[in-house]
This record gives sequence, structure tokens and C-alpha cells, in this order.
Amino acid sequence: MLTVDFDRLGVGPSTKVIDVGCGAGRHAFEAYRRGADVIAFDRDAAEVERVRTILTAMAEAGEAPASARAEAVVGDVLALPYADETFDCVIASEILEHIPDDNAAIAELIRVLKVGGMLAVTVPRWFPERVCWWLSDEYHSNEGGHVRIYRASELRSTLLRAGLTLTHTHHAHGLHSPFWWLKCAVGVSHSDHPAVFAYHKLLVWDLTTRPKITRVAEAVLNPLVGKSVAMYFVKPGLARVRAEAARGSA
Repeated sequence: MLTVDFDRLGVGPSTKVIDVGCGAGRHAFEAYRRGADVIAFDRDAAEVERVRTILTAMAEAGEAPASARAEAVVGDVLALPYADETFDCVIASEILEHIPDDNAAIAELIRVLKVGGMLAVTVPRWFPERVCWWLSDEYHSNEGGHVRIYRASELRSTLLRAGLTLTHTHHAHGLHSPFWWLKCAVGVSHSDHPAVFAYHKLLVWDLTTRPKITRVAEAVLNPLVGKSVAMYFVKPGLARVRAEAARGSA
């Protein structure tokens, strides 16, 4: 289940990609399949180990080009262990809402991105997320949980002020918002609730078979109640950033 649109990122052979806050690794796996040199990066050592195991299995099964390289690394997004302008593509999907000092995290994401490279950022969308918070404290009030709800316009402005150029925005996972509302209503930990269990089966069926009916439904629902908002940015050259800053202060 991808939140990021890889066709917009232009990820392919020899592209250097870091998936920051990779979680279970879904975006790292897709980049690897496309032949990129990938780093799956997360602070959760157990999660990173699982991702490393899957990346190794993908290589052994020939699911990625032989020229591609993949690595899973444990670390902190506030101190990425890479030089400035290392990566052609930086992915930060559903992580900023977990980080108290999100401005410091954004600065690190931009620092390691090459000039001309692309940053993909996704966060929970304001309205679906607000409903979840209203229905359930358990949904967000836990260790490592969500510490804020973003308005897309505010996050976009933050990234633009940091010198990036917005190229595209879209919403994703329209079928997932009602699932989480239902889950929050009955209790986040009650995954065995009949309604939650049935809806989860529907989502798994959609993920594994991608039938036309759910693809059409999601296309209709995404602009209305898509669970996530995705934004894509390019890092311009320093000269352009300085010129734009000068125009803004004139």
C-alpha cells in the first residue's frame, strides 16, 4: 500500500533514495524493485531488522535488479548520518506527525537532498485525522503516537519557506479513513470487533487483488476523505533560493 506516487519521483536505476521513518519498508521495497540504491532508515531497531530481512529475500529472489543496492539503517531523523546533498530522492511518509521538533527534522531531510532532487512528504490529512482524535484518545495518546494534526497549507508553507519548490499535491487512501473512524469508535485495540474485522478483510482484499470497483471508489473518495495528503518538492540551487529570498525582502 503505497502513499507516495513513484512515477512522479522518477525513481529508477542508480537513483539514490532514502526512506526516512521507513516503518515496515513499503516505500523502500518499491524503490528497490525499480532499481534504486536504497537506504531504509528508522529509529525502531526491530522494524529495521525485519526490513533488512525482506530486502535480503528480495535480492535472493531476483525481485530487484542486480545493480540495485539496499541497506537498512537504525538512526535518528534529527541527526541523519549522511553528508549534505547525498540523495536524489528523500521520502518522509507519515513520520513528521510523530516528531515534536518537526522543523529540525525537515531541515535534516532538506540537508541530505541533492540540488535538483525530490522530497516526498506525506502526513495524515487534517479532517480525517481530526475525526480520529475526537473519537479516541487512545488513537494518538501513546508513546510514539501523533503529536499534532497538520493543515496541509501550513506544512506546505513551512517547506516553501525552507527553500523548496512544490511540484504536486494529492490525497491517498480514501478507503482507509472510514476504517480508522470505525476503529476509533469501537476502541483502537479492539481489532477483533466484527465490523472492524470485516472492514479489514475488505482492505486486505483490495490490497491483494486491486479490483476495479475499489480503485474507482478510492479515486472518488481520495479528494473528499483521503486519509493522507502527499506533497512533492524539488530542491532548487542556492542561487535561486537567494534570489527568491531577496525578492521576498524587497
